Amino acid sequence: MKLLRFLAVPIFLAAGLVAAQTAPRDVAINAPDGTTLKGTYFAAAKPGPGILLLHQCNRDRKTWNNLATILAANGFSVLALDYRGYGESGGGPYESPQARQQSIAEDWPGDIDAAFNFLLQQPGVDRNRIGAAGASCGVNQSIQLARRHPEVKTIVLLSGTTDQAGRDYLRRNDWLPIFASASVDDGDAIQLLRWILSFSHNSKNQLVQYKTAGHGTDMFKVESGLEPLIVAWFERTLRNAPASPPAQRAGKAPKPTPVEHFWDLLSQPGGAARAREFYADAKGRDPSVFLFPESAVNQFGYERLQAGDAEEAIQVFLLNVDAYPESANVYDSLADAYIAAGKNQLAIQYSERALAALTRNPPADKQFAEAVRQSAEEKLRKLRQP
Repeated sequence: MKLLRFLAVPIFLAAGLVAAQTAPRDVAINAPDGTTLKGTYFAAAKPGPGILLLHQCNRDRKTWNNLATILAANGFSVLALDYRGYGESGGGPYESPQARQQSIAEDWPGDIDAAFNFLLQQPGVDRNRIGAAGASCGVNQSIQLARRHPEVKTIVLLSGTTDQAGRDYLRRNDWLPIFASASVDDGDAIQLLRWILSFSHNSKNQLVQYKTAGHGTDMFKVESGLEPLIVAWFERTLRNAPASPPAQRAGKAPKPTPVEHFWDLLSQPGGAARAREFYADAKGRDPSVFLFPESAVNQFGYERLQAGDAEEAIQVFLLNVDAYPESANVYDSLADAYIAAGKNQLAIQYSERALAALTRNPPADKQFAEAVRQSAEEKLRKLRQP
C-alpha cells in the first residue's frame, strides 16, 4: 500500500459550484422496523456517483457537512446518516452499552441498507457507482456495506477497525480500493488501519498518517488537507469505476501476507501457541515486524475467555505482552485470564505489572489509563483478601 505523510493537494472545486448545486436537505428514512432515521442529502448539480457517509459513535452526521458540500460541488451526490439512537434519528437513547452493541449487530445493517437504497433512488445517482466513508465505528459499517452491496466500488476509512467477516471480505475482494487515515496521537488507530489494509491486496490502497490530528472526522479541523485528499480519492477511484466488480481471480490466490498468515494461525483452535512461535520467529528476523495491533489481539483474547477457554486466552494475552511490553493494559488483561484459570498468584503478579507500567508509561488517554488502574487495583484488592 502507499503510505502518505505530508502531501500538497489541490483545492477542489467548491466555492464556484456551491451556488449552482441544490441546497442540502434533511430527509427521513424508514428503517425496516419502522424507526425513523434522519439524514442530510447533498445533491450534485449533474448526474454522477453517490456516496454514503457514516459517522463515528461520539458524533453525528453533521460532522460530515463540509466534506459533503465539497463532494456535491464536485459532482457526487451524498447522503450523511444519523445512526438510530444518535443525532436526530429515533431508536434511542440506549439503556446500556450492551443494548447498544445488540442494536449495532441486529438493527444497524438494515438501517444502513435503508439509507443505501434511499441514495440509489435519488435522481441522477449512478446506481452502479457508490462510495462509502466511515469514521471510527463507521469503518466496520462501511466495509460491511461493501460486503453486502457490490455497487460500492471504493471506501474511505478513518480511525477504526473491522471484524472477522470484514477482513475475510477484503481478502476475497482485492478489486476494492481503500483510502485510510488516522493520527499517531489516537491510540493504535494507525496500527489498526495498517492491519486492516494487510488483508487487502489492492495496489491502489493508501494510508495517510498524521501526528496530532485526533480521531475520525475530528481530524478535518486540524488537517485541512484531508478533505481535499478524500475528494481526490473518490474522483480517482469512483468516477469511472467499472460498473460491475471484476470476476474473481482464476487460479491461485495471492500469497498470504505475514499478517494474514499470523491471523490464520491465531484463529485456529488452539492456535495461539503456534501464532506466538510465528511471531517470535518473524521478530527474530526483523525486529520492526508488524503483525497485529494490540487492541485486536486483546479483543480476541477476551473472546476466548468468553468462550470458556482460559488457557488459550492466556496464550493470546502473552502474545500482546511479547509485542507491547510497555502497555499497562496487556498485563491487566493477562491477569484477568489467570484469574479465570484459577492462577491467582500469577494474576497478582501481572496486576502489579500493570500498575508499574502505568507509572512508567502512562497512556495519553487519561480516561483509559484510569480504567486500567481501577481494574488492576480492584483485582489486587480481591485477590489479597484472606
